[in-house]
Amino acid sequence: MAYHSGYGAHGSKHRARAAPDSPPLFDDTSGGYSSQPGGYPAPGAEVAFNVNHLLGDPMANVAMAYGSSIASHGKDIVHKELHRFVSVNKLKYFFAVDTAYVAKKLGLLVFPYTHQQMQYSRDVPLPPRQDLNAPDLYIPTMAFITYVLLTGMALGIQKRFSPEVLGLCASTALVWVVMEVLALLLGLYLATVRSDLSTFHLLAYSGYKYVGMILSVLTGLVFGSDGYYVALAWTSSALMYFIVRSLRTAVLGPDSVGGPAPRQRLQLYLTLGAAAFQPLIIYWLTFHLVR
Repeated sequence: MAYHSGYGAHGSKHRARAAPDSPPLFDDTSGGYSSQPGGYPAPGAEVAFNVNHLLGDPMANVAMAYGSSIASHGKDIVHKELHRFVSVNKLKYFFAVDTAYVAKKLGLLVFPYTHQQMQYSRDVPLPPRQDLNAPDLYIPTMAFITYVLLTGMALGIQKRFSPEVLGLCASTALVWVVMEVLALLLGLYLATVRSDLSTFHLLAYSGYKYVGMILSVLTGLVFGSDGYYVALAWTSSALMYFIVRSLRTAVLGPDSVGGPAPRQRLQLYLTLGAAAFQPLIIYWLTFHLVR
């Protein structure tokens, strides 16, 4: 037993002395960097080297300057084209609202029957916050966003929610308004109407339907289908009354007074058709949200 123990100890020491040092697996290439324990380069040394090399390269500087010039030129072109097709000042006019105007205008859209005068000032246009009858784009925009959110909630309550369905409902509601505005512009052109109604005016009047859509869906979610149809009838009739009173003078215009009777009838039919089309769109975009 002693022999085996001594042999094991002697053999271990002999192997320890005889074992040569193993060669390194990789050559040391870190001489160009400030060394750290373990032979690794200092943190950020390679990044700093590349950045300094890039900044010192004349071609890189020329490329960066050229890219900056292109970006600045492109920005100027975009701004120029935007001002060409969309007047920013006119667009700001339709968003010049305040809290009092929004509250009064919502009340006017829901109950317009007691309002006497619905013609906005055209000789000296006043911003919507100073003229309740002036059309605005703030309420239609916020109402559209609210309608999309309400649609998602209604679909979620019915266990039918999906991003694809919500996107389809939002795009459909937007496309209908765009088609309605295009149809009105075409009708005004064919009827040879000379009025100060712009595309923004028509977009505002067409977008007011979202308020009635929201009220109809909310009533339907709370009181069921019976409440939905009652709210639909009320909001549709109120919107039709509001559209006819608001567009009657603007579409007919002062030039139509004393003009040919057929033209006056055509312009009147255009106004009535635009108003009668509102309940159909409201129903088509909301009936599937109430069960």
